[in-house]
Amino acid sequence: MIHLFVFGMGYSARRIADRVGAKGGSVGGTTRSGGAGLLRFDDDAAVFGELARATHILSSVPPDGNTDPVLARYGDAIARSGAWLGYLSSTGVYGDAGGAWVDETAPLGGRRPARTAADAAWRAIDAHVFRLPGIYGPGRSALERVAAGTAHRVGLPEQVFSRIHVDDLASGVVAGFAAPPGAYNLADDRPSSQDDVMVFAARLLGLPPPPVVALETLSPMARGFYRENRRVAAGKAKRVLGWAPRYPDYRAGLRALKAITSPIAASTAPPTASGDQR
Repeated sequence: MIHLFVFGMGYSARRIADRVGAKGGSVGGTTRSGGAGLLRFDDDAAVFGELARATHILSSVPPDGNTDPVLARYGDAIARSGAWLGYLSSTGVYGDAGGAWVDETAPLGGRRPARTAADAAWRAIDAHVFRLPGIYGPGRSALERVAAGTAHRVGLPEQVFSRIHVDDLASGVVAGFAAPPGAYNLADDRPSSQDDVMVFAARLLGLPPPPVVALETLSPMARGFYRENRRVAAGKAKRVLGWAPRYPDYRAGLRALKAITSPIAASTAPPTASGDQR
C-alpha cells in the first residue's frame, strides 16, 4: 500500500495525489498554512511522524532564496526514511541552449543557481528528480489568458520552450515509482514559441490573436525567461519509465482543455519552467 507524503500540495502535486488515490494509495502533505486535512510545513512533530510512515516522499517546494526549505528542515529524516524520494525540479537548470535539444546529460547552469543546487542536493540522496518545463492544465493555460485579455505575444518566433500538461506530469511521476533514482525530463514532443501557442489558443476561442508587446515592457522575470531558448528531450523518461505524454503537443492539450472548460480566469504570470507549488 502506497502512502505518499507531499511537501507543497499545490496545483501539480494535487494531480499526482489524485492519481495515487485513484490507485488505492493514501496521501498526506503540507502547505504553508495547513488546513483541509493537510499539515503546516513547520509543524515539526506531525511532519516527522508522517515521514516515519511514508512509503513515498515528494517535494514540489522551490528554493527559498538560496536554500531548499524542505531539505534544510527535514533533510536528515528524509534521507534516513528508506522511502521512495521525488523532487519536482525545473528544466530551467539547463539555462540557455540557443534553441538546441537538451537531455539529462546536458550541463547545468542558467539564471537560477538555487534551483540547480536544490536539484543536485535531491539527487545526492538518491531522489527521482523530475525536470519540468512550462506546466499547463485545467484553469491554467493559454485559454484563460486569451479569454481574459491578459495574453500577449513577444514577436520572437525563434525563441522556443517546452511544455507539459499537468496530467502528463502526474503520470510521469507515478511511473517513476517503479524506476531507479536519477534525473528525468518530462516534456511534450513539440517545443514551440509562446506566440504560436497564444495564436492557436485564440483561434480555438474564435478571438483575434493577442497583441505583440515590446520585451522591454515586461517584468525582469519575464525578460529573463524569454532570453532562454531550448528544446527539452524526454527520451529517457520514455525508455526507463515506460511513459509517454497523452498530450504530445500544445495543440492536443489545448483542444482537450477547450472541450472540458470555459476559460474565464486570467493567469497573468509569465510562462515558467518550474515545478513549484502551483
